[in-house]
Amino acid sequence: MTLDDIDTPAVLIDVAKAEANLKRAQDYADQNGLTLRPHIKTHKLVRFARRQVELGAAGITCQKIGEAEVMADGGITDILLPYNILGASKLERLKALARRVTLKVTADSEATIAGYSEAFRSEAEPLTVLVECDTGGGRCGVQSAEAAVALAKSIDAAEGLRFGGLMTYPAKGGTAASNRWLAEARRQLEAAGLSPALVTTGGTPDLWRAAEVSAANEYRPGTYIYLDRFQVAEGVGSIEDCALTVLATVVSRPTETRAILDTGSKALTSDLLGMPDYGLVLEYPDAKLVGLSEEHGTLDLTGSARKPEVGERVRILPNHCCPVTNLFDEVVLVHPGGETEIVPVDARGRLR
Repeated sequence: MTLDDIDTPAVLIDVAKAEANLKRAQDYADQNGLTLRPHIKTHKLVRFARRQVELGAAGITCQKIGEAEVMADGGITDILLPYNILGASKLERLKALARRVTLKVTADSEATIAGYSEAFRSEAEPLTVLVECDTGGGRCGVQSAEAAVALAKSIDAAEGLRFGGLMTYPAKGGTAASNRWLAEARRQLEAAGLSPALVTTGGTPDLWRAAEVSAANEYRPGTYIYLDRFQVAEGVGSIEDCALTVLATVVSRPTETRAILDTGSKALTSDLLGMPDYGLVLEYPDAKLVGLSEEHGTLDLTGSARKPEVGERVRILPNHCCPVTNLFDEVVLVHPGGETEIVPVDARGRLR
C-alpha cells in the first residue's frame, strides 16, 4: 500500500524521523546523567513505548489509568501516573495495575493521600506516591516547599504508601525558577529525614535545557517523538525533524484566493499556541490555514504564488500534534522506502 491508497484525512508518521527524535533525546539524557521517562500521551502506541524503553528509558509516563492499562498489556513494566487518582472505581483499577507493574502516582492533597491509603493499606506492596509541586506551571501541585514537606510526611505516615519524591510540570521557559523551587524542597526534605529518591520534571519545549535543573534526576518529555509547528517555533527541532503530518485533500476552490481542505476541527487541533493560523501546509508554505469548521479547513491563498488544484493532496504540519493523535483511531506509519502500515492508536480514548 502506498500513500496514494490512503483515504484522507489521515495522520502520517515518518518512522525514521520519529526514531531519530527518540535517539537524540535519549542520547542527551545519557550524556547529562538524567533518567528519561517519556510521556506516551503524544503517540499512545505500544510499539513506540517499547522502543523508548529499548533505547534506555527507565519506563513511561501515562496521564490516565486506561492508557497505563493498555501499556501494561503491551509489556511495559514501569509506569508513572502523574495525576491525582480519585474515586472508588479508579482506585480499584489502580490496585490491579500496581499488582502487574512497578507503579508510581502523585498527590497534592491530603484527600488524595487518604484515598490511596484506604485502597492500598491491605496490599502486599505499598504504593509509591510523589508530591506534585507547582513550580510555576499554575496547574496542580503544592504551592511551597513547606507544603511539599508536610505532604511528604503524611505519605510517609500513611498505611499502604511509600514516599517516593517530587514531581513537577513547570512553566515553559521556567527552568531556573523550577530548579530553585525544587532545590529548596529537596533541602527541607533532607533536613526532615525524607530525602527524595526521585525528582521528576518535564516538558518538550525545554528538553535541551533539562540538565540545567540540577535538583531533578528524571525528565518526562512527550511531544519530542513527533515534534510539531509549536516545538519548531520553540527551537526544539526543525520542520525537517517533524515526524507527524496530516494528509489532506483539496475538495474545493470556490475562489482564486480560497481553497477548502477535508481537514477541519475533527482532524486538526484548534490550538493556536501563539501561531497565526491552524497549521503549515508543507507544499504551500505561503498559504494560510485561517479557519476550521468540523470537516472543512479554509486555506487563504492570497499570499501564495502557486495555487493547489481540486483533488490535490497536501500535508499539514499541525500546531500541536498531541491532540491530533487523539482524534484518530488509526495512524499511517510511513517506513523508509515509502512502505505504509496502518496501525490502531492503542491507548486512544481508553477511559475504562
